[in-house]
Amino acid sequence: MILSTQERTDAVRRMIHPRSIAIIGASADFAKVNGRPLKHLLEKGYTGRIFPVNPKYPEIAGLPCFPSIEELPEPPDLAIVAVQARDVLANIEALGRRGVRAAVIFSSGFGEMGAEGKSRERELGERANAAGVVLCGPNCLGFVNAFDNVYATFSQYADGETGPGPIAFVTQSGAFGTAIAALARQRELGLGYFINTGNQVDLGFSELMLSVVEDPRIRVAAGYLEGLDDGAALVRLAQRCQELGKPLVLTKVGRKASGARAAASHTGALAVEDVVFDAVIRQYGVLRARNEEQMLDMLEALSQTRVARGSGLGIVTQSGGAGVMMADRAEEMGLTVPELTVVTQNRLSDVMPAFGASGNPVDVTGEFVARPELLSESVVAMMDDPNIHVGIVWLQLMTAHVEKLVRIFSEIQSRTNKPVLVCWIAAPQEAVKQLHELGMVVFTAGERAVEAASALARFHISQQRAINRSATESGVASCVPNNLTDGVQDTVQASEWLSAAGIPMAPVALAGSEDEAVTLWRAAKGPVALKIESPDIIHKTEIGGVLLKLDDETAVRDGYQTLMQRASRELPQARIRGVLVQTMSQGHLELVVGVQRDPVFGMIVMVGLGGILVEVLKDVAFRRAPFDMEEGLQMLSELRMGALLDGVRGQPAVDRKAIAHLLSDLSGWAASMQPVLAELDLNPVLVGGAGPIAVDCVMVLKDERP
Repeated sequence: MILSTQERTDAVRRMIHPRSIAIIGASADFAKVNGRPLKHLLEKGYTGRIFPVNPKYPEIAGLPCFPSIEELPEPPDLAIVAVQARDVLANIEALGRRGVRAAVIFSSGFGEMGAEGKSRERELGERANAAGVVLCGPNCLGFVNAFDNVYATFSQYADGETGPGPIAFVTQSGAFGTAIAALARQRELGLGYFINTGNQVDLGFSELMLSVVEDPRIRVAAGYLEGLDDGAALVRLAQRCQELGKPLVLTKVGRKASGARAAASHTGALAVEDVVFDAVIRQYGVLRARNEEQMLDMLEALSQTRVARGSGLGIVTQSGGAGVMMADRAEEMGLTVPELTVVTQNRLSDVMPAFGASGNPVDVTGEFVARPELLSESVVAMMDDPNIHVGIVWLQLMTAHVEKLVRIFSEIQSRTNKPVLVCWIAAPQEAVKQLHELGMVVFTAGERAVEAASALARFHISQQRAINRSATESGVASCVPNNLTDGVQDTVQASEWLSAAGIPMAPVALAGSEDEAVTLWRAAKGPVALKIESPDIIHKTEIGGVLLKLDDETAVRDGYQTLMQRASRELPQARIRGVLVQTMSQGHLELVVGVQRDPVFGMIVMVGLGGILVEVLKDVAFRRAPFDMEEGLQMLSELRMGALLDGVRGQPAVDRKAIAHLLSDLSGWAASMQPVLAELDLNPVLVGGAGPIAVDCVMVLKDERP
């Protein structure tokens, strides 16, 4: 019985919110892996029906224990499978016959154990699918639904206090995920859901998170990833989180892994796995944390209910040095530390001591201990400034003034609706506890507070851009040409397809002889470029296969012969189609634009600076197709040498919007060509006063349609 999409969705929902649970291989020894789930369910107060299954016991902990799955009194919503790997397949098929639609498999000995284990895992997935049973695992810790006291896990995390909270946490790593959950508990960040996906033979990270993020009690989603094979599912999850207004924070390891593959274009050579991952999740509003501590900092800030409706950061400090340090980090994180309005500065001047500083950062010095109103009035005045969207208050020690400071922060909270983060160096624990009770977030280092403020601002900005992206993606239609052949495409044909899609391409024609080349030059009525044309010569300049600015008959004839001779000498086996004749295009700036069909995320568009030096400079930005012009502008803003676009050393600025328009149009075409387009390289794209124009094109097709 293969489940329909709706049946599968219902099965996952019942798995996470089960009214009844069977424990296959249950043990009376609660210290064992197969005994711990029953222990947790009983001790934590699960109110549903529990069915231990093990022929060794007539009962366990006062509950009837059934000798087999077939003898269960009803099909439970969830089965926990804790048996030897060799027995898992038979039990899954028995569960399917009994009408059980979801199982969590603790058992190891599958894909993590080499070729034999991978084969066993594939068979498990196939049999479970045929039996109509959705699987979490194998080789997983299971999950916790703290709202319903569901402890389908043997994780150490379940041994302590696991009160529900506003965070859903899904992790691919069991041990590291447990460590993160334990750290979250130390910070009193409640996890409503804790799920370990294990080997993901069936249910993966995105599908499980998509199920729990719908819970209205969840405000923030967080995940730990070690790998990803379904980028489309992650994009759907990110989009749904944006629709729900819930931040998604991810930590993914493998940032420096060598993921470059041999490819026919520069784009393929540069599309390293983690670089693409980082660009795509940023495109869809996902916040990436470097490590577990930064993830928890972000979660703490995002769990509070106040929203930063812009990127303006206000800083109030009792240390000028700390203010400068935080301002520096703010700029690095994309925040602004704006100058305060005259009205705000006047308000601050009325309360500030003469030796304080009423700019931004605002330095109130230690004077506020004697005059508490100095801190409260300064912070409130700053937060009232229309250019400030999130604030940080930095202080140190103050052990003897905890009660006074808590009263001050309570007043601040009541007088502003913007988020105010506290950075309290060496804060007394009692102070931290009381500020948490006020709904305030406390950090112990200035840069950590700034990074958390940046997460608040970036989340809001991504929400604002989500609507435009949805409209763009809904407008993509298929435009795959007929009669395609895999491999490198003829330049003239490829240019015609791109021109028809609205991409500005320099006119080009193919000459099969000197005479044809001369005729095409005369038709151009100006200087031309000659380029060798062969599917076996991808990068023409590497064999001297490009001649520029030819503007008389002799030069064109000689050029034709030169290119043919060079190609024959350098690559005697190459299939030569002829010589391309192209009118010389104008532009003082060279870009490279490309497309690659990524195995995880689909069609990825790249833009960079550098022309033939792009692989050396590696100044590029990526996005998943399709996207709108605003996303194209954002790509340009990410280029390290993007200032070149605005004109340097007497060169005029170029039209960023025209480039962004090209990128957006190309992304729509690329998305429609996903079944057949493997790679596309437009290098260089010349940009001048007339806008961008692509003067060279390498298109590689590989049809992956069924």
